[in-house]
Amino acid sequence: MKKLLLSLAFATLSFCAFAQVPTAGLKGGLNFAQISGSDGSGGTSTSGTLTSFSVGAFLEFAGDGVAIQPGLFYTGKGSKSKTNSGISSSLNLRYLQLPVNFVINVPAGFGKLYIGAGPYAAYGLSGKVESSNNGGTPSTTNLSFGQYSGQLKRMDYGAQGIAGLRFNTGFLIGVNYDLGLANIVNNASVKSKNRVLGVSVGVTF
Repeated sequence: MKKLLLSLAFATLSFCAFAQVPTAGLKGGLNFAQISGSDGSGGTSTSGTLTSFSVGAFLEFAGDGVAIQPGLFYTGKGSKSKTNSGISSSLNLRYLQLPVNFVINVPAGFGKLYIGAGPYAAYGLSGKVESSNNGGTPSTTNLSFGQYSGQLKRMDYGAQGIAGLRFNTGFLIGVNYDLGLANIVNNASVKSKNRVLGVSVGVTF
């Protein structure tokens, strides 16, 4: 993982060194997050959807046909669930996320249509579980990051796809999908991976 991140950083810096002056932007919006899981028996499941948010900034370095767009975002992930006995719970995770997308911009009368994809790496900042029984008083359990059973892994990584419209005024609207590839729990027989669909608005300068 460290070698992958170093290679990605080197490639990004090399590209940016020869690119034009970058376009800067701010972006924020809603995340619709789930956890995709599997157990040792081969069974798979997808959690309920947690509504969260994302906010951050990005740079776009124009190249020959393809631009590179690194960013830094404070983003929420997690899941919701409800048992047959009426216990509701939500897993709220907060990450500092660095996506690096390779973007194609298609000129249009209003501005540009853009589509892109690339890897992301995310650093876990905090986590908590909120639970309630049949609508009763909720309880909160703070989670910790580490390498032991019962803790979450600090690092998440995966692939991101983005698409949207960028207007001549600088205003933009977009969607993204984050496909987590890292198992975020310390259990070799259980897999839990982040899935996030995001919608956002923003502005470029």
